[in-house]
Amino acid sequence: MTHIYDVAVIGAGAAGMMCAAVAGQRGLRVVLIDHADKLAEKIRISGGGRCNFTNLGAGPANFLSENPHFCRSALAGYGPRDFLELLRRHGVAWHEKHRGQLFCDDTSESIIDVLRAECGAGQVQWRMGCGVAEIAREAAGADGDAAARAGAPDGVFVLRTTTAGTLRAAKLVIATGGMAIPQLGATDYGLKVARQFGLKVVEPRPALVPLTFDPALWQPFAALSGVALEAGVRSGQGEFLEDLLFTHRGLSGPAILQISSYWNPGEPLSLDLAPGLDLGQDLVAAKPGNRQQLGTVLAGLWPRRLAEAWLEGDGLATQRLADIPDKTLRALAARIHDWTLVPTGTAGYKKAEVMRGGVDTRGLDQKSMQARAVSGLHFIGEAVDVTGWLGGYNFQWAWASAVACGKAL
Repeated sequence: MTHIYDVAVIGAGAAGMMCAAVAGQRGLRVVLIDHADKLAEKIRISGGGRCNFTNLGAGPANFLSENPHFCRSALAGYGPRDFLELLRRHGVAWHEKHRGQLFCDDTSESIIDVLRAECGAGQVQWRMGCGVAEIAREAAGADGDAAARAGAPDGVFVLRTTTAGTLRAAKLVIATGGMAIPQLGATDYGLKVARQFGLKVVEPRPALVPLTFDPALWQPFAALSGVALEAGVRSGQGEFLEDLLFTHRGLSGPAILQISSYWNPGEPLSLDLAPGLDLGQDLVAAKPGNRQQLGTVLAGLWPRRLAEAWLEGDGLATQRLADIPDKTLRALAARIHDWTLVPTGTAGYKKAEVMRGGVDTRGLDQKSMQARAVSGLHFIGEAVDVTGWLGGYNFQWAWASAVACGKAL
């Protein structure tokens, strides 16, 4: 049996559910398809189970893309305040945690419930645990009745599914996300669909991800696993002041997750481990009569384990501050303010929060998310080459791109 719809949305995550809800509430016949049996696992685990669902400061400057102006229209059309109004209507309480990051007071399940209810209001039909094995574009002449019923004089999209038979739809929305967290079912499905229809793809890679280093070179720091401190970090066009975390294999924490989206293989990182200080001047000024050992002085600024590891091997740790030459102190401070090192790679998609790259937005219309070369084919959310900062920005892109698309269908 063939089922005819106005819109088929593949991917029942944040963007897919929002788009389906908007389209359904406009009176369109919508089917929402997902290969997973359990709904929206990435929403469920996000924000430590409380879902960092947006950021009050979200704007175009917080997103990376090879076509940086593409996101402006969608973000202008649906901002953080719009999503907060949706939560207010559903009675979801929230709080601001840090730098504009908004979380549910209760659990992430609250966000899933809102999206499910919105889809219900639009009479969206669900097909969970349903894979789409094949997508084809069928010209109107091949099945004129089906095309006419779907309102698609130019033809319909034919979806051959694993459990729901063959579905036909005038419009097709790909909201399958990226490849981050494959253990939750993430794949490159959306990129395969884009390539199938001749769209260009910006090479994908893990983003918001820990960085790793040569094990031999990292060995002196591996024992610092678990040590955290605030640091400034720079690479390429990115610069952040956030918490840094040492791990057995390298560096993590918000500072590194943020800069990982800007870092390119082979490029160095520059870390300021004493941000906001003029450490050289401060150490020299503290010298007169100071009988404290340098290791003790540094331990007053840093976690003690870091201070001990940093000074190990150079004989300075046990020297009294007053006895150390100014030149030596200034050189030490310079290394602390500009610790330069080159990562060997990232911790991969299993540890990444999102994927950078995706469907090239130069082939999409910024107001509708429709492929310029394929009428009726739309891409939204993480599958698109728009990657937000850490802190709720990627969810805001999911909502904004979904609403723009849903209103245009």
